[in-house]
Amino acid sequence: MSCPKRFEAARAATHGQATMPFRALVTLAAATLATTPAFAGGMIAYELGTADVGLASAGYNVRAQDASTVFTNPAGMTRLQGTQAVASGQLLWNSTRYSIDSGSSLDLGRNEGGYAVGSNGWFPGGGAFISHSVSPDLKVGFALAGNFGAPLKYDNDWAGRYYIQSTTLLGLSLVPSVAYKVNDKLSLGAGLNAMYGIYQDQVAINNPNPAFGDGRLKYDDNTWGWGANLGLLYEIDEGTRIGLTWNSQVNLDFKATPKFSGLSPLVASGLNKAGLLDSQLKIGITVPQQAMLSVFTQLDPQWAALGSVGWQQWSRFGRINIGIDNTSNPVSLTTAIPFKDTWHVAAGGQYRLSDPWLLNFGVAYDSGFQPDSSTVSPLMPLNTAWRFGVGGQQQLSKTSEWGVAAEYIYGGTLKTDLQTSAPVAVGGRGNLIGSYDNIGTIVMSVYGNWKF
Repeated sequence: MSCPKRFEAARAATHGQATMPFRALVTLAAATLATTPAFAGGMIAYELGTADVGLASAGYNVRAQDASTVFTNPAGMTRLQGTQAVASGQLLWNSTRYSIDSGSSLDLGRNEGGYAVGSNGWFPGGGAFISHSVSPDLKVGFALAGNFGAPLKYDNDWAGRYYIQSTTLLGLSLVPSVAYKVNDKLSLGAGLNAMYGIYQDQVAINNPNPAFGDGRLKYDDNTWGWGANLGLLYEIDEGTRIGLTWNSQVNLDFKATPKFSGLSPLVASGLNKAGLLDSQLKIGITVPQQAMLSVFTQLDPQWAALGSVGWQQWSRFGRINIGIDNTSNPVSLTTAIPFKDTWHVAAGGQYRLSDPWLLNFGVAYDSGFQPDSSTVSPLMPLNTAWRFGVGGQQQLSKTSEWGVAAEYIYGGTLKTDLQTSAPVAVGGRGNLIGSYDNIGTIVMSVYGNWKF
């Protein structure tokens, strides 16, 4: 599907859904494995609870030191012997909070919404990966991880409730992969990215008559999207290698009938006349394609240097903002939000402290994907990001090791400047002017590697 992605309001039609037990299971898995929206310059995270957290993603697709390479660069499996597995978990705390400025409409109140991400800022993440040697040159693997997501939840009566109360956009990826060693230097890999997408939105509807309070609009759907992951690993010499990966875009086409509640008769009548009350809403989301080039070089027995340069095509994202600008004259349930492509750079190192202990550290920067570098929508309070990571791993035996890592992600201060022509008193969303000050995320991860 071409972008900007389509959206339409048509009369309600039947919509096939996954069975409830399966849907509940996958939704729970995605909520557990998906990561924070405030990571990269967009909503694709590098944090999967693995050693890459301590490296701040430096050498992300060239490290190939454990089975997580199934996800980051399938070609890296040719460096692994036998059967290897990684299980990782991480706990994150995000400080995203809104501050209202005096320019906001007084009728919106002064509730600033609380912590916008997670439960009081806390939420989990992680992943699982396995690689198996079919032969010395042929490897297969499987990864289960969620690195695309944006779970946000404000207080229901906060000042921006007519723009957003809560939203969840998550992608859980199941990635079967294969790799082949062409010769002593070149390895190629490919994976199928089967992504289960979850999209939920809730927004307040302005009933101009205060006797009715706020109404509510909810949108909820799940769908599958498909993509390809391609990787190349080239070993220049025994201690130096480069990795190149390309991940195709994944189209998530959601289709559901929005559910309204608490509408005043006048607002319900206006929505019905506009053909919006019982309409089916199609929303197309594109998880953008991305490319990355990384390098790893072993400088001496103790030191190794890692670096990465990446690109993500967020200009094709096509994110839609659900809501009604003016309930006195409703014309649409959606508005498109433009985005721009992003760039990623990272540098880091590894230091061998002793035979069992390896120290990881790194720093990275992602450019912003929203057009104005300092002004954002409350639907996505993120833009540029700096990462600072450190971690260590210990070899427990010939067949097992464990590690811990921590990372701080700084998103700066971002402003909102949303203004509508219709006042709140007659059905408008109102002016929402304020800022998210000193956005930051702390990531704490633990992981285990096993060889069989």
